[in-house]
Amino acid sequence: MNSPFFRIATAALIIASHAAAAPATVELNQGGAVRGEILADTAERVVVDLGFSVLTIPREVITRVTKDAPGAAPTTAVGDELFRQDPTARPQAVKDLVNAIGDRVVLVKTPGGLGSGFMIHEDGYLITNDHVIAGESEITITVFGQGNKGMDKKTWGNVRIVAANAEMDLALLKIETGDKTRFPTVPLGASDELRQGMPVFAIGAPLGLERTVSQGIISLKNRVEDGHIFIQTTTQINPGNSGGPLFNLKGEVVGVNNMKIVSPGAEGLGFAIPSDILKLFLHNREAFAFDPANPNSGFRYNRPPRSK
Repeated sequence: MNSPFFRIATAALIIASHAAAAPATVELNQGGAVRGEILADTAERVVVDLGFSVLTIPREVITRVTKDAPGAAPTTAVGDELFRQDPTARPQAVKDLVNAIGDRVVLVKTPGGLGSGFMIHEDGYLITNDHVIAGESEITITVFGQGNKGMDKKTWGNVRIVAANAEMDLALLKIETGDKTRFPTVPLGASDELRQGMPVFAIGAPLGLERTVSQGIISLKNRVEDGHIFIQTTTQINPGNSGGPLFNLKGEVVGVNNMKIVSPGAEGLGFAIPSDILKLFLHNREAFAFDPANPNSGFRYNRPPRSK
């Protein structure tokens, strides 16, 4: 075969090596990378399970093999985009996902109220709604980790608003730890791939009840309200859920919980900002950079003078 990759045909090698399988990224000297579980790693070749096929990669075309640390979430590098994606994510039960990624969801408090958020970068960057922090200068973030003796709850008070936009109702915050603290993160999924009836779930702090999980389905992936596109879901969204993540069953964030319709007889009408819009916000965060001297979100540009 001309290609350096070929499907492995020796079942015995797969079975013998599977016990040592570990997620890793294989970087190639011709550019690009392959990610999957390492079934075998020898001086001649590396065998990678991609989920839908098994590849054998000759050692001479490999630049580097980077294995995930034990317990670390798989990731793909996204450079300066501040978020990660996980092409190897597979559907799991909600209870398993909550145990695995629940500590990535945080409580956001201000003197005027509270909301939810979620960590997107290990350096302390997180996402919430703009309306959760709008007009506030004192913000605290509470992170819920798993300690040796149960839940480890830690509150951070030195929080900076990096970017914010009222129209999108999104805000990017950063916890300034003063040390080398690293935070576990959640991957962003593709909201465009959502379909009606797909199961989703939310984690947040409705009415301040931290670490609350609610589950529902996608009612419509592109509901238009006030000129903006939202994901409509039956997942319970209440005050305090604002800014928290809406997950698919792969543990990817597909939406940022935003609001619900409150009306007599109305139930199951929750709305979330699609993750594809969140990515657009993060890609262009410099345009929404927060100016602490300005009461409005982002930079304000004065109107040009009008000719008489």
